[in-house]
Order: sequence, then C-alpha cells, then structure tokens
Amino acid sequence: MHACFGGSAAANSRWRSLAKNWELYLFVLPAVAYIILYCYLPMYGVQIAFKDYRVGKGIEGSAWVGLKHFQKFLSTPSCLQLIRNTLNLSLYWLAVGFPMPILFALVVNELADGRFKKFIQTISYAPHFISTVVMVSMITMFLDASNGIVNKLIGYLGIGPYPFMTVAAWFPTIYVVSGVWQNLGWSAIIYFAALSGIDPELHEAAMIDGAGRLKRIWHINLPGILPTVTILLILSVGNIMSVGFEKVYLMQNALNTETSEIISTFVYKMGLQYNQYSYSSAIGLFNSAINFVLLVTVNFVTRRIGGTSLF
Repeated sequence: MHACFGGSAAANSRWRSLAKNWELYLFVLPAVAYIILYCYLPMYGVQIAFKDYRVGKGIEGSAWVGLKHFQKFLSTPSCLQLIRNTLNLSLYWLAVGFPMPILFALVVNELADGRFKKFIQTISYAPHFISTVVMVSMITMFLDASNGIVNKLIGYLGIGPYPFMTVAAWFPTIYVVSGVWQNLGWSAIIYFAALSGIDPELHEAAMIDGAGRLKRIWHINLPGILPTVTILLILSVGNIMSVGFEKVYLMQNALNTETSEIISTFVYKMGLQYNQYSYSSAIGLFNSAINFVLLVTVNFVTRRIGGTSLF
C-alpha cells in the first residue's frame, strides 16, 4: 500500500514539474519532433537491407534475403578500397581538422586587443557559410592547371603547372586543407565558449607565481577545455566512417576515383544511379554499425581514462 502511494506521489511530482516548466518543454518540442520524424521513423525502412526490395511490391511484399547484400558487398574487390579510402580521408581529417580549431581558439583567446580579436573571429566564421557547391567551384578555379591562382603562384617559383584536381594522391590533402579553412572559425566557437568559462582568478594566481603565457595555456586553458575536447572527439570518432558526401562527390572525377571513391559516394551511385536500393541500404547500414561500435568503444575508453563521456 505504501509502495502504491509512493509511486503515485512520484508521478504527481513529475506532473507538477512538467506543469511548472511547460515553457521549457515547449521550447524543446520542435527538436524532439524533428528527431522522431527524421531519425527514428525512417528506421522502418532499414529492413530493405535484408530484403530483395522491389518498388512495385513495397517493403512488406519484397522477399526476405537475410545477409545476402552484406555478403555481396564484403566479397566485392572494391570493398577494401572503399573502406581504406574512407578511413584514410577520415583519419587525415581527424589528425589535422580536429586539433586546428583548438589551437586557433587558444591563440585568438590570448589576443589583448578586443576589436582585433572580434575581427579575426568574424573573418574566420565567414567561410563556413559558403555553400558546398560554391566551395568546390572555388577550389576548382584556384587549382586549375591553366589559370588557377595556385599554379600562377608556384609558376613564379619555376614549378608547375600541376593538375592538382586530376591527381589521385592530392585529393585527400585538397579535401582536408579546404575543409580546415572553411570550418576553422565555426568549429572554434565552442572552444571560445569553454575558454570564457575559465575563472580569471586562476590566471591571476598563476601570474603572481611567475607563470608565463605558455605555462598558463598548458596548465589552465587546456585542462579547462579538456572535457569539451573529449566530448567532441568522441562524436568525431563516432562519425569517422561518415565522410561528408556532397563535397567528395563534387570534387570527384574519373582521374581521382582511386582515392576519392568512398562508401558514401558508392552508396549514392548504387542506390540512385543504378537503383540497387537493398544493396545500397545494406552498405549504409554496415557503415553505421561500424560508427556505432567506434562510438561506444571510444566513449568507454575516455570514461575509464578521464572520467568524461557521452553516456
């Protein structure tokens, strides 16, 4: 009897809390609705990865084939190359693109002139708002072998012209460097926010003790933003197999597919160009499964080592 009243009291408490804070829940409602509509409901269609899907028969009417499409992908000669290209591009981006916003935020945070600091931040944010199509067009024009500004500049040094966009070995570098330039300032925003939350008294005490700027960055600023860095690193590793499709596809051509053909572009081609819906769904599900395993693993490791984790 006591347990029943206790449960009722807890339920009443929850309802009272909901009624008291209904504005906050209403504010969150659009985001929850978006996640349900665009993330959870579409998961119903994942089952076509295990079926021989036919548009005329629909999902329910299509024949169940189990792991046939997964086996087909893993047995194709291009499977290892697709995985290798995806990992190479992702790890390259993680090694270069992930730490650069951290370094940028630490450097800009040390600027004494407030106006100049705001100017640098504004300039660094601007490239983020350039669309992917325009960005790839700019890259193509800058690296054009005949009239590109890059080849013009290296031409003064007696080098080139060099067809960067048609050389497979250059594709990962072009992708990563252009991505760093476009997203450097925008990715650093969260680190600026974390740095602003560090108690200024810590720096004052360190300066009284004779600590220089580098020591204060190392012993105060870096530990202060470490939890934020850890969470973003977990999320980045969890998406390591999900390289941005649009930019890669637009930069791709017949001469650089040796390094530019990744899982996401292959899924697009199989699904929308060749109408192999079940096959492309199986590849996409395989890709997502790898990301999930990586996310859980890195989250577990960071929780054991530093005590910071997503869950």
